[in-house]
Amino acid sequence: MSRQVTFPSHGVTCGATHLPARSDALTGLAGRPCVVMAHGFGGTRDSGLTGYAEGFADAGMDVFAFDYRGFGDSGGTPRQDVSVRRQRQDYHAALAAARHLPGVDPDRIVLWGTSYAGGHVLAVAAQDGRIAAAVALTPATDGLATLAHVVRLAGVGRLLELAGHGLRDVARALTGRRPHHLPVVGPPGATAMMTTPDIERISTVMAGPTWRNEVCARAALKVGANRPVVHAGRLACPVLFQVGLHDRVAPPGATRRTARLAGPRARLAEYPLDHFDVYDGPWQERALADQLGFLTRVLGTACAQLPFS
Repeated sequence: MSRQVTFPSHGVTCGATHLPARSDALTGLAGRPCVVMAHGFGGTRDSGLTGYAEGFADAGMDVFAFDYRGFGDSGGTPRQDVSVRRQRQDYHAALAAARHLPGVDPDRIVLWGTSYAGGHVLAVAAQDGRIAAAVALTPATDGLATLAHVVRLAGVGRLLELAGHGLRDVARALTGRRPHHLPVVGPPGATAMMTTPDIERISTVMAGPTWRNEVCARAALKVGANRPVVHAGRLACPVLFQVGLHDRVAPPGATRRTARLAGPRARLAEYPLDHFDVYDGPWQERALADQLGFLTRVLGTACAQLPFS
């Protein structure tokens, strides 16, 4: 049975869901492993993550899924502001909270992230040093490559348009006015941070009750500075990179390069899918199965330490 909990991050109360393991398959002498999960750009923990969390719990892992400051039922202002720095701080705070959960082995913590969070887990794992493994699902690993990807798909005019909205939002912030928002996702041709032809399906299947299809437009000015790839060479834990070959949001070539830089601890899995195809249906099941195979191999060594196993 899951329970709703809170934890502090830099003076703000963040909301999280703790789902205990439903199996002792991965329980070691020091306790159970735990997967710390967060969503991508503008996402909330109630949007498309449940299927993954349930799979981890069934396999013997606790799950600690949380919302960043300013999103979902976490506190913090301004609301809907995508800040890479703050989101990574929240990951570290969530890690600290997960390590103190009853029965959890603090040295077998897994970081799990999708899209923007798929990049965050690389930076956080490199900084923490005690992470047992990480999963980066359709990750955004290099903001400069993302900007080039947008130009290839939609032209430089789209970047200029988004930058104009970002500057408008910054100007409003500097003068103490309410933020200027843009939709997170919209149909092709719309003014949104991400455009996709299957937006109606995404909104119906993926979006949870706390998700809002808007972010502060200033986020458009920060995309290029988000470069988790620079942390790849300092990763000390095994990492599963899951790449969508037809990803129109996170360029697959950037993820391949990041995986190469991560060295022999990296495992690269590629799928013929687009960015949002991993949250439901057969591709979600396939991605989860590969994650479970990866994590049970990495974490299962603790089972050998159990007496009478």
